[in-house]
Amino acid sequence: MDDADATAVRDGSHASGASGASDASAPYDRTYQRGPVILRGDMIPADSSTANLLRSDESTDWLHMDPWRVLRIQSEFVDGFGALAELGPAVSIFGSARTPADSPDYEAARAMGERLAGRGVAVITGGGPGIMEAANKGAALAGGRSVGLGIELPHEQGINDYVNLGMSFRYFFVRKLMFVKYSSGIIVCPGGFGTLDETFEVLTLVQTHKVARMPVVMFGRSYWQGLFDWLNGPVRDRGMISGVDPKLVTITDDVDEAVEVAAGAL
Repeated sequence: MDDADATAVRDGSHASGASGASDASAPYDRTYQRGPVILRGDMIPADSSTANLLRSDESTDWLHMDPWRVLRIQSEFVDGFGALAELGPAVSIFGSARTPADSPDYEAARAMGERLAGRGVAVITGGGPGIMEAANKGAALAGGRSVGLGIELPHEQGINDYVNLGMSFRYFFVRKLMFVKYSSGIIVCPGGFGTLDETFEVLTLVQTHKVARMPVVMFGRSYWQGLFDWLNGPVRDRGMISGVDPKLVTITDDVDEAVEVAAGAL
């Protein structure tokens, strides 16, 4: 048995004639099967998959390659599903990490968290400071479920002290899926690019029917009205969108209305 044939046998595969019978016109005299992949000629490897797995290798470059990233991504999905699957009814509250604790927006978000907890609804935030901390604080001090889904960033402050169920993610897209999968409504407080990203993710998924209808509350009329005037004006007028469904988005300055719209169906 030569090296290639030995490799095939060691790997639980087989080496055989190209057609199972002797054929002088066949271009390849051996076939190597590695799982579902069939290799012939120069494509037959010198080592088996098992040998490669057990080989001592001082290089750790594989830690930074895409196949290993796929496993990390998979593990984040598994961990997220495992942590949140039994959470129960929940509403996500988005908003800026830069909102100071003495601002009206901070107090409004804290009140939202408190009221949602009083209804037996979990509060999900990005786990950071500002609006996120405020909503988590309201939920936690009211005895509710206060969830923080953080993200690994160079200047991230970490999970705030009012989270009683927290996770930190490497990948934004995994984190955003958790927001959408486990929330039945969202409240969007004033914020920047991150807040806009999360908001338009939900609007896009609902408008394209990728998820069931989800109430979206934009809290702070003076902050958000201009954005929706632009969407329903120049953007719609040029045919870029069909218009924002008024039944999908509620713009309000009232905390009680925000909570009622976002959690009313729960």
